Amino acid sequence: MRTTTAEAPDGDEFAALHRQAWDTLTPARASYLADVSPHYDEVLHDVAQRTEHTRGLGKTDIAALVVWKRLSAQTRWATDLMSLPDTHVRAVTERAVTAVRDTTLTCSEAARTGRGIIAELPGFRTGDALASAVLTAAAPQRMAVYDQRVQHALDTLRLPLTPAPGRYGRYLQLLDDLLHHGGARADGWSARDIDTALYWTGGNPLQPEPV
Repeated sequence: MRTTTAEAPDGDEFAALHRQAWDTLTPARASYLADVSPHYDEVLHDVAQRTEHTRGLGKTDIAALVVWKRLSAQTRWATDLMSLPDTHVRAVTERAVTAVRDTTLTCSEAARTGRGIIAELPGFRTGDALASAVLTAAAPQRMAVYDQRVQHALDTLRLPLTPAPGRYGRYLQLLDDLLHHGGARADGWSARDIDTALYWTGGNPLQPEPV
């Protein structure tokens, strides 16, 4: 039996909501690719390539992702993180990288495990924006980025995702459900492709119009 998110409706309504979402996701992804510079994600790709070889992320990598996500570093967590030895930061992120790359786990299980590990570091204990960027850099073919624009898009599409603990794992399950119900329209799509479509939809709530 297909596993679905605990927050979502069951049966036909569940499947219908996910199929209907593709009427928005497909043109949103096309608009994203047309309007966003192909160089914008170079920082994410560079961090991902380094992580492929180092198996972990250091403070410099995390700082790069903070800039990429346009997050504020004028916070207490940034001071606390910078005060830790880079060896400690890498030790924690190496465990998180191993978790999200573990193909014996489903993507949602891996996301939940990796998210729990990285929560040991300052800046990752609450919220999922930066944590999801780090985990996506660690496993770009499996993970996806979450932020407020994504949440707004999910709300608009009536795809429930509450802020209760374990949200990132449930988010990856939701994306997996979308891929499962997308049919031919989901061919060639990854969770990361869906997150960019959601990001575009969340920042442009009136565009694109459903096809």
